[in-house]
Amino acid sequence: MRIAEVEAVKTRSGTIRYVVRDDGGNEYTTFRESIGQRAQQLEGKRARIDYHEQQRGQYTNVYLDKVEPAPEEPGGDDSDPEEAAWRTAVDAAPWLVGESDPHEAVPPDELYDKLKPFKERVAEDIRES
Repeated sequence: MRIAEVEAVKTRSGTIRYVVRDDGGNEYTTFRESIGQRAQQLEGKRARIDYHEQQRGQYTNVYLDKVEPAPEEPGGDDSDPEEAAWRTAVDAAPWLVGESDPHEAVPPDELYDKLKPFKERVAEDIRES
């Protein structure tokens, strides 16, 4: 999600309620200062959040539990298909060598020989789309 706006509102009891709005118009609330301040730091940026919902009568409150920075979307600052394809190939490397959790190192030349064709296909797909 992208944090569009963070509003800090002082309640009648004196606590601060942070209302975080994403770029889709969804609202998340927190009374935890550390989470609210972190959201303010990430305003206008992409973020990963954890939240929970709580039903109160006819209303559903959405409480923010965690906010952390998220990488920018592909195609944002990094539009080079080759670079994006290599990142994808490296992320997929454990599965391309046959194990999601390899027990021993794969020799560099063997790893390259497995990653290169996959990377080429991904780069081609990116360029075509």
